[in-house]
Amino acid sequence: MTQPPRTLVVGAAILRDGAVLAARRTAPAETAGRWEFPGGKVEPGESPEAALVREVAEELGCRIEVTGWLPGAAPIGDTHELRVACAVLTGGEPTPTEHDRVRWVGAAGLDDVDWLDPDRPFLPHLRERMAP
Repeated sequence: MTQPPRTLVVGAAILRDGAVLAARRTAPAETAGRWEFPGGKVEPGESPEAALVREVAEELGCRIEVTGWLPGAAPIGDTHELRVACAVLTGGEPTPTEHDRVRWVGAAGLDDVDWLDPDRPFLPHLRERMAP
């Protein structure tokens, strides 16, 4: 029996001045207080890039441009998978509406952040992109 396709979730590694934006979750309870790349689910008929731009605008009130995808995908439970893209701000400043806090994290501090488990596999590739 074949498994149904996983729902694609996209995250934005928004880069600025050698740092990446991390967003702290407030819900659900089991992930509250942990950090993630902002983003969300790709809707039917929507490209991953368009979903990421839409989700960041909804969650942070700013505009981004996707500059490239990090390799791989990480499972989120049995039904979803995460892909992460690097992006740059093109308008506005990130102001959280669905998270309680955002912060900029340099490459040296990536391992000090309590990232959600699906976000962790992308950190080595992100660190390479952040290198001067």
